[in-house]
Amino acid sequence: MNTPSSSAPIALTCGEPAGVGLELAEAAWLRLKGELVFFLIADPAHLTGSAPVQMIESPAEAAAVMPTALPVLPHQFAGKATKGTPDPANAQGVIDVIARAVDFATTGEASAVCTAPIHKKALKDGADFRWPGHTEYLADLAGVDQVVMMLASDELRVVPTTIHIALSEVPAELTQDLLRRTIEITDIDLKKYFGIKNPRLAVAGLNPHAGEGGVMGYEDATVIAPVVSELVSEGYDLNGPLSADTMFHARARQSYDAAICMYHDQALIPIKTLDFDRGVNVTLGLPFIRTSPDHGTAFDIAGKGIANPTSTIEALRLAAKMAKAREKAVVA
Repeated sequence: MNTPSSSAPIALTCGEPAGVGLELAEAAWLRLKGELVFFLIADPAHLTGSAPVQMIESPAEAAAVMPTALPVLPHQFAGKATKGTPDPANAQGVIDVIARAVDFATTGEASAVCTAPIHKKALKDGADFRWPGHTEYLADLAGVDQVVMMLASDELRVVPTTIHIALSEVPAELTQDLLRRTIEITDIDLKKYFGIKNPRLAVAGLNPHAGEGGVMGYEDATVIAPVVSELVSEGYDLNGPLSADTMFHARARQSYDAAICMYHDQALIPIKTLDFDRGVNVTLGLPFIRTSPDHGTAFDIAGKGIANPTSTIEALRLAAKMAKAREKAVVA
């Protein structure tokens, strides 16, 4: 893989054409045209017309186009884009666009990948999509065994160790190996992509009051604490397991760079409460940068011109910042 320059454009995928992704891409260009460079991979016939566009043949052309029009790298889809109603005929096109974006990031033609929301059922119905979601597909494309999901905003960064599983399944899924690797990947990528020399990580407990000495559960003492202790002895800056109900107030947040949480809602409730519109989904552990707005396809409002582009804008901005931090880390 070629490490791309931070001056290379960001590849923005179209996502599900029936959702809000394309209108948000156009809105993002209106806001960011003088700030950074990205190009959209999409079927031109699916665009909404809310921003001027210009077709490009390669990512290298995006910088010259960006000040006056949204650079679009054409990718023909099999179906039309009816807002609010996904067409299974477009499923393979959605999948192929993601793969193209990854190829550009791998060759160095794009500095990062930013993905618009997909609709997993439409992909399964139309192309027998076998991955649980975006993240797993990207990991497969990259050939890596484990990736980490991080939600980031100016207020808070959170990492759920277990993600899209039932709460009843969390204790069995939460192994020492999984927790250790989640912490290691987070530490590595905070250094590489966020310019944090010595990341400080707060590790949440699983149970109320972090188990309170075993009165409210044993996993904190038998699973989490040993991992924290071992990693601290190896030089990691960790604190935990901590009672999750006291980790997210303003003063507590000043003491760490990211919070390692044990399950989905433990991580996502605080960040969405603090900064709902600006949260960005970042996939750590990939050999390229991937960000995404922290929302779905929003079929109910697609095409109505009321979708909020803030998370897409912040996802593109964060991708650009991560690319610059990576470049500095490589130089250092």
